[in-house]
Amino acid sequence: MAGQRGTGALVGWFIGGALIGAAVALLMAPQSGKRTRRDLKKQADKSRKSILESSQDIVARGRELYERGREIAEETAEIFEKGRKIAEKTINERL
Repeated sequence: MAGQRGTGALVGWFIGGALIGAAVALLMAPQSGKRTRRDLKKQADKSRKSILESSQDIVARGRELYERGREIAEETAEIFEKGRKIAEKTINERL
């Protein structure tokens, strides 16, 4: 759970940094508006690609965690069932 919050915060900081960088680029640009718009579009495309890759990584990790949790639940259920059978057998033997 803490890892998910950390990844979400990381993505949030990345997006915030990209927006601040774009704003600074607009204010400091010593070039034409057309060139600035082209550069901003390139940067936006790079940011979009990076965010997409990050979100795909997060989804893949979520799937891995889900599967591992499911495996643990199944193993726990099996152990519980074995314990129940042992307890039942022990009770029946003492009666």
